[in-house]
Order: sequence, then C-alpha cells, then structure tokens
Amino acid sequence: MELAKFIDHTNLKADATEEDIRRTCQEAKKYGFRGVCLNPRWVKLAKEELRGSRIKVIAVIDWPCGASPTEVRVFQTKIAKKDGADELDPVMDIGNFKMGKYDLVLEDLKKLAKVLPTKVIIESGFLTDEEIKKASQLVQESNAFCVKTSTGAESLVDIDEKVKHVKIMRKAVGPKFLIKAAGGIRTLKDVKRMLEAGANIIGTSAGLAIMEEKEVKSE
Repeated sequence: MELAKFIDHTNLKADATEEDIRRTCQEAKKYGFRGVCLNPRWVKLAKEELRGSRIKVIAVIDWPCGASPTEVRVFQTKIAKKDGADELDPVMDIGNFKMGKYDLVLEDLKKLAKVLPTKVIIESGFLTDEEIKKASQLVQESNAFCVKTSTGAESLVDIDEKVKHVKIMRKAVGPKFLIKAAGGIRTLKDVKRMLEAGANIIGTSAGLAIMEEKEVKSE
C-alpha cells in the first residue's frame, strides 16, 4: 500500500508563517502526499511551491465553525479557486443542520460544490449516530465527492469513536462515495484503522511523523 497517496498533509495552525507553509509543501513533495490542506490565504503560495507535482492544493472554507452566511462561503471558494485551489474542504452549517433545516444546508453545499470539487466536513463529534448518517447523505446529495469526519479543532473524539463514525458514514453513503477521516489521527496504527473502517483519504498534520514511523517499521 502506497500510504502517502491517501494522506492530505495538513497545516491549519493560526500562527503558521510563510516558512511553515513552504516546509509543509516540501514535506508533501518529499513523500508524494495526496494533497496539502491549508487555510485559504496560503493557497497561492502552496500552488507555487507545488508547481510541477501532482499534489493537490486544498483550501478549508469557513473553518472551523461553518457558521458564515452562504454568500461569504461562496466568496471564499471563488477566491480559493482564483488562487489555484484544486479542492475545497468546507465545514457544513452545523447549526442549521442541528435545527433540522436540511434544505438550507443542502442549498448551501450545492453552491459550494459548483465552484470546485468538494469534501464536506460534517464535524461528526457534534452529531448523534443518526445525524451522522443524515449529514453524510446530504453531502452525497449536494454533488460533493467526499464526506469528511471533522476539523480536529472542536468536538474532539478518541480514535475508537472516530472509527465508529467512519463505519456509520460508509454504511450511509455506500461503497463508492469517498470518506475522509481527519482530526487526531497521529500514528501509523491510527491511519490503518481508519482505512480499515472505510476511509479513502486521511487528513492529518502528522503526515511527516507517520511516514517516518512507516520507514522505521519497514527497516
């Protein structure tokens, strides 16, 4: 298994500097990660750093709360596209979802998915099992191509609970729709458990450490 191809190498730190983002991109190139996942302000820089590679530049949108008006969210996505983003990872409007305003949630997500290929973060730690199922199905209906567990910034859950969430999501969306597991995935064992549960993509800020662990265990 070429593990790196499953990993979106992530740097969403509020205090990240230009040097930090360049380093994240260089790490991605070293291992051939699937993508780099960054705050929108860094998209243009990452696109320059990764020029000539197949590594995707992924912009989080309305991170981490998903609480901005749709107009603001769409504006963010259009700027990200203009700056060179390949994919979007927006946070679902969790408040509207919890209030049962599914039509509004779906309308919002459809508008975002029209701009670029989209993986929607449902922040599963805030949701019941039934809500995880419903949210996953809304994401599938929105024309996004992937449903993502969490931001890792809030509603922190342990790995056992996250495995359970991924399994619920897989059952909800069927065998072909993509699932991205993220938030607190820090070891090679964590990655393997997520993939076995049904995840297709792993979002982690520990990509470098995970690959170094893999190299040590391969020796």
